[in-house]
Amino acid sequence: MIDRFDLLRDFIKESGWQAATRVPLAADASSRSYDRLIDEQSGKTAILMNAPIDIESNIVTFKQVTETLRGYGLSAPEVYHTDAINGFLLIEDLGDDLFKRICGHTPEMEWQLYEAAIDVLAELHTHNAPLELPRYDAQTYLREARLLTDWYLPAATGALGPAALPEEYDRLINEACALLPTDGLVLVQRDYHAENLLWLPQRSGIKRVGLLDYQDALAGHPAYDLVSLLEDARRDTSPELQAAMITRYLAAKGVDEKGFIMSYNILGAQRNLKIIGIFTRLYLRDGKATYLDLIPRVWAHLMRDLMHPALAGLQSWVKQNLPEPNATTLNKIRDARDES
Repeated sequence: MIDRFDLLRDFIKESGWQAATRVPLAADASSRSYDRLIDEQSGKTAILMNAPIDIESNIVTFKQVTETLRGYGLSAPEVYHTDAINGFLLIEDLGDDLFKRICGHTPEMEWQLYEAAIDVLAELHTHNAPLELPRYDAQTYLREARLLTDWYLPAATGALGPAALPEEYDRLINEACALLPTDGLVLVQRDYHAENLLWLPQRSGIKRVGLLDYQDALAGHPAYDLVSLLEDARRDTSPELQAAMITRYLAAKGVDEKGFIMSYNILGAQRNLKIIGIFTRLYLRDGKATYLDLIPRVWAHLMRDLMHPALAGLQSWVKQNLPEPNATTLNKIRDARDES
């Protein structure tokens, strides 16, 4: 069997970057890893993505979605070279000015950045979802939401509980997601948040927002990426900012506010339930301890989403069956990993 290191070396050589210096970049929650390639002679740089799991679909989808986004006039990185079979991708380097980083050292820019991100979505959502994208359907919503009952619920309680418990949860998730409109689907990037958006002030208009991490894109409801942006698991966004950005989007699109807000809260609840499960799994299975500390923020988002009348049944189930992720609960999850 050919060693993956040899495959990577050959890919870099085929790309014409064999003389470049490789500098590792921060990893994300997936199995993918990233390096910056630096050509010392020319000063040019590029980003190398190494995606060894589900590689073919990820690489192919990334390239397809990139072409779509760039065709819409958005700042997705140019793709220089691909190896879909082995899971390697060389793309344009859009820099290091992530929204989260800028908001940390220049907080007065927060509203400008988020307004620009909203304007990108408003433009993106003038286009119907590409026909080749899979739909964000009921089965997908349920499969993702079950990450909560598969991982967080048993770890936080010490037992799965009565056999009927997950069945009731499934029913409530299905009932809530059945309220979502099935028309007007758009390209949903799914992880549209401050650690995947780059500020490119040398460009103009919507091109000032650099886009990353959309290889899992689906055809879904326009509210989903707003939830990703505003109910961020990794940084706090004030209620004032959230309300203002939703208002900005509604004004740009002219959609029905009541129906959109209902969909926003349903998708927010589904997404946050999923994230709580994913972050628990990242800790228990993969040993990534930092994700466990993010769960209380996600829980706070979930509590706000569940206040919508359409989610009354799900809110009741959560209050009755899910322990709040306080210090006691998080320590119980830590103990569960220690015992495994």
